[in-house]
Amino acid sequence: MLKINERNNDMTIKNNFTEAEMKAFEPAEKLGIIATVTPEGLPHMSLLTSVMAAKPNQLTVGEFCQGKSKEYMQRTAKIGFAILTLDKKLWRGKARWTHLKKEGPEYEIYNNQPMFRYNTYFGINTVHYLDLKETTLGGTLPLVSVVKSALLTKMAKGSAAKGNQERVLSYFGENLFNGLDAIKFLSFIGDDGFPVVIPVIQCQAVDSRRLAFHPGAFGDELAMLKQGMKVAIFCLTMQMEDVLVRGIFNGYCRYRGVTLGTLDIDWVYNSMPPNHGQIYPPVPLERVVNFNESQISEA
Repeated sequence: MLKINERNNDMTIKNNFTEAEMKAFEPAEKLGIIATVTPEGLPHMSLLTSVMAAKPNQLTVGEFCQGKSKEYMQRTAKIGFAILTLDKKLWRGKARWTHLKKEGPEYEIYNNQPMFRYNTYFGINTVHYLDLKETTLGGTLPLVSVVKSALLTKMAKGSAAKGNQERVLSYFGENLFNGLDAIKFLSFIGDDGFPVVIPVIQCQAVDSRRLAFHPGAFGDELAMLKQGMKVAIFCLTMQMEDVLVRGIFNGYCRYRGVTLGTLDIDWVYNSMPPNHGQIYPPVPLERVVNFNESQISEA
């Protein structure tokens, strides 16, 4: 049984946003993490800072480039989210995708924001609408527990190495997970079919094949993880560098006297535009042998 070091102060559940919360989500300068479910029933996450609250019981997401998250949210409808504002307030919850529009008041609001209004290369072309199912209060990040857990992870993770030299994460990805400015979120599919999103900032790369984290911060929620569960972890920096991995959760064990959860990576995805796509397992290049005018115009 895990010992819970700190109970989260944002876990009161409600089904609407206040006016103050809706206002807090308006700036583009925030972290918006959207978790979706793949057709295979696996968790997927993306950074979508355009997430806002259009109504007390409705979220919107502005789309300026087509990625897997927009595809999955339309196909499976069940969404998990985390919103972290610059003052370190955190909201998390669940929502259901309902429809999209290419015009309307929300479309105008998005495209009048400075980030999109004065951008020569792209603007918001589609607005996705999600009905809010539940949300937490805007609690502050438990930074003391995060720092303590990160230090314990760093101290003990060397004993959790796999010893396999075949590289899964690139050197860039491994360094990203171990960067001091990296923020990470973990997701798994809950019993109700909705993705659960949990901050796991203390998570670090043991090597290119395994991640580890001490469950001191958000330990009550991380205790829901079960051995053998398929889990996704999204890592990003404030420079908007990011990488998404999935793998098998091995459970919790003690390494050098410290309890660590470990994840063996079996899938790596680059979600950074403009060239997002699967990195591991490697996707073979396919030779183009036939061109036509429609393919050239769509490229």
